Amino acid sequence: MNTLLDIEQLAIEFATKRGPLNAVSEVTLQIRPGETVCLVGESGSGKTITSKAIMRLIDYENGRIVQGKVLFDELDLAKASERTMQDVRGKRIAMIFQEPMSAFDPVFSIGSQIIEAIVRHRTDTKEQAAERAIGLLRKVGIPEPEARMNQYPGELSGGMLQRAMIAMALACEPELLIADEPTTALDMTIQAQILALLKELQQEYQMSILLITHDMGIAAEMADRVIVMYAGQIVEQATTEQLFRQPHHPYTKGLLRSITKLDSPRKTKLYSIEGSIPAMNDLPTGCRFNPRCPHATDHCRSESPPLMDVNGRKAACWYAGELAEADVETERTADSEDGHVSNLTETEQARGASRVEIAEEARRTESEPKNGTLVPLIEAKQLQKYYPLQRRSLLQGSGAQVKAVDNVSLSIFPGETFGLVGESGSGKSTLGRVLLQLEHATGGHVHFRGQELTSKSERQLREVRKDMQMVFQDPYGSMNPRWRVRDIIGEPLRVHESLGKAELQSRIGELLETVGLNSSWADRFPHEFSGGQRQRIGIARAIALRPSFVLADEAVSALDVSVQAQIVNLLQDLQQQLGLTYLFIGHGLHVVRHLSDRIGVMYLGKLVEVGSSEEIFRRPAHHYTQGLIASIPWPDPSSKRTLTAIEGEIPSPANPPSGCRFHTRCKAATARCKSEEPQLNQVRTGHWVACHDPLS
Repeated sequence: MNTLLDIEQLAIEFATKRGPLNAVSEVTLQIRPGETVCLVGESGSGKTITSKAIMRLIDYENGRIVQGKVLFDELDLAKASERTMQDVRGKRIAMIFQEPMSAFDPVFSIGSQIIEAIVRHRTDTKEQAAERAIGLLRKVGIPEPEARMNQYPGELSGGMLQRAMIAMALACEPELLIADEPTTALDMTIQAQILALLKELQQEYQMSILLITHDMGIAAEMADRVIVMYAGQIVEQATTEQLFRQPHHPYTKGLLRSITKLDSPRKTKLYSIEGSIPAMNDLPTGCRFNPRCPHATDHCRSESPPLMDVNGRKAACWYAGELAEADVETERTADSEDGHVSNLTETEQARGASRVEIAEEARRTESEPKNGTLVPLIEAKQLQKYYPLQRRSLLQGSGAQVKAVDNVSLSIFPGETFGLVGESGSGKSTLGRVLLQLEHATGGHVHFRGQELTSKSERQLREVRKDMQMVFQDPYGSMNPRWRVRDIIGEPLRVHESLGKAELQSRIGELLETVGLNSSWADRFPHEFSGGQRQRIGIARAIALRPSFVLADEAVSALDVSVQAQIVNLLQDLQQQLGLTYLFIGHGLHVVRHLSDRIGVMYLGKLVEVGSSEEIFRRPAHHYTQGLIASIPWPDPSSKRTLTAIEGEIPSPANPPSGCRFHTRCKAATARCKSEEPQLNQVRTGHWVACHDPLS
C-alpha cells in the first residue's frame, strides 16, 4: 500500500548553551492513507519532538533536522523551504496541540482565527470562510456556534476549546492530522467525546492520524499500529493487536504491565519500571534502556541494537525473539501456578474488603452512641462553599453565587482511603480544601477527631493542620523554585517543631529515603528532578510532621503510566507504615478504584453516589457514575468495549439546573427529575445514591 508519510533515519538536534543536543536519532516510520498510528512512550522519549519535526516547528525552537528524510507524498519536508512549509502547514498537515490555549491567540476571537486559516489556504471570501467556520464548529459538537465565533479562548471550557482547535485543524481538510496528547488535560467524559469525534471525522475526511499519547488505553482504542519510543529512539513497531497480545521489547512490556485496569486486583502492588528515562545529555552506552531492563547483559551495555524484524514486527532488542518464546512458554505453564497467584490476590482483596466492611459498619452506626466503636477521623455535615459573582448578567443578579460545594455530608474513617471522582467543575478540589480549612466554609461543619474546625481561629487551626496535610497535583507549582529540597521539606519541621540543625538535617534525609529518593539530593533544586521525583518530594513534605490525614488532589494524573504506578505503590506503602488516612481526588477512575476503600462521586457541587470501591464499579447505581465508567478506554484491543461518552458538558455552577442537576445530560431523565431534587438514600448496604430512578 502507498505511504502518505515516510520518515527515514530521522535525527534531530537542538542548540543549547552547552553545545548541540541530539534529541532524536534513527527514527524510521510510515503512515498510510486513512491509517491511525499511535506514538507512545514516557515523557522525554521524543514523541512530541518527532511530531513537530514533521511540520518543521522545531525550526522555531532552536532545533534542526541533521539527518534523514521526511517524505510527505514524495515531498521531502526536511529540505523544503519555509515558503513551501507555510503552504503545507494547516492545509495538508494540521496539528492539535496538548494545550489548546497554546494554539489560539488569547486577544483574538475564536471565529477570527479559524477564518484566518481558511482564507490563508483557500480561495474563500471572508463571508464564505465565516460560514464554513460556523459549520465546522457545529460539526465538532459546539452548541450555538454563531455565538461562539465571537468568544475569546479564555471564555471557553477545556473541552470546548479542544473542539474549537479540532475545527481549526480541519478547516482546510488536511490529509494528515497530528494530535499531540489531545485529551491529557481533559476529564474522562470529555476525552471519550473527543476520541469519538476524531474517529468520526477521520472517516468523513479520509485522513490519516498520528496520535501521540502516554495512555495505552487510548492507543488500544484508536490505533491501527503502535510505535513505542524510548530516549529518542523507536524500540518497537507493531500492529495494535500484536503489541497488546505479546509485546517484544522489555520496555513495551513494562509499560503494559504498569497499566492499572478496572479488572486488576485492588490493594496489590502495581508493577512499575524501576528508575526513570535518562536525560538526553547523559545517555547510557549500548541499549539506552539497559539500566532499567531486567534482562540486560554485557552485550546490551556495550552495543546498541538496531530496529530488527522479529516475528512480523520490529523491535530494537538483542533478545526480543528469545524473550517472546520464553513468554509463550510461561503462558503454557501458568495453569500450575494459578492457584498460588489466586490465593495471594484473594488475601490482598480480603484485607482491603475487611477495612471497607469496618468503614461501612461505622457509617451505618454513625447516629448511634459511640461506645468504643470506630468513629470518623474527619466528617463533613451539610458543608457549603459558595463564591459570590463579581458581575451581573442576564442570568445572574447581583446576589448570584457559584455553589461549588452544596450541602455535602461525608465521613472518612481511620486507615481508609476515600476516593472522590467527578468531572472538572464538580467541586472535588474545593471540598478537599474546605475539609482542610484552607478555605473557609460558607455553611455547615467539619469535624476532625471530634473537634469542630469551622469555628476555630487561624491560630487554633495551625495546631490542627500539623495532622492534616496535602499532596498537590502540580508539585513544581507548589514548591518555591529558589529553595533547595532541604528547605522545601524542612519548612514544616522548622515551623512546628523545635529541632537542632543536625537533627533537622537527619529528619530531612530520613524523609527523602522514605519516599525512595537519595538523601544526598537534599541540596538540589526542584528543576533538577523529573516529574515523578518532584511528586515524591511533595509527599515527603506532606508526611514530615507524621500526619494522620492526607489529601492527595490529582496527585498522579499528570504522570506517565510507569511513574504513576511508582507513586501509587509509594502511597500504599506509606499508608501501611504510618497509618495514614487518605482523601484521594482523581479523574483517572482505574487508579481511584485501585487505591480506594470507598468512593464518592460528585457532580456540580453534590455527592450523587457513595459506596465501596468494588460496589461502585461492579454495580453503579447513578446514571452519571455509569457514564464515567463507560468512558474509560480499555487497554486491550482484543476485548474492546463500546466507548460511551456522556453527552454535553457540565453546566455552570453559577446557574445549575433545577431538580436533579444531572438531568440535562441523563438519557433516563423524567419530568420528576427536572423539578424535584433527589436525596442521598441507601440502595444497598453501605451504598448510597441520589437518584429518583437508580440503576438496579
